[in-house]
Amino acid sequence: MSQIAILVEFQVKPEHRRAFETIIREHAAKTKETEPGCRRFDVLIPKKEDGRVFLVEVYADDAALQAHSATPRLAQVREAYKDMILDRKLTICTLD
Repeated sequence: MSQIAILVEFQVKPEHRRAFETIIREHAAKTKETEPGCRRFDVLIPKKEDGRVFLVEVYADDAALQAHSATPRLAQVREAYKDMILDRKLTICTLD
């Protein structure tokens, strides 16, 4: 089975930048700690600050991604940042 990679691009409201980064970094750390199917979860901040934040997540397989999607923490995180962002783009890829 192929690993699954998720690329997420957020456009964050400038006034919420620091708070958003705190929320998303905590989410990344907890995901890596508590979900055995999570192989990687990186938060990327462009050197030239332009309001974007990227996530690179890698899961062992589709089942691991489904398990991540079903965690109550993910819903809580999305609720916490929903008013902090202007846009969110998600791309799911296979990683061979």
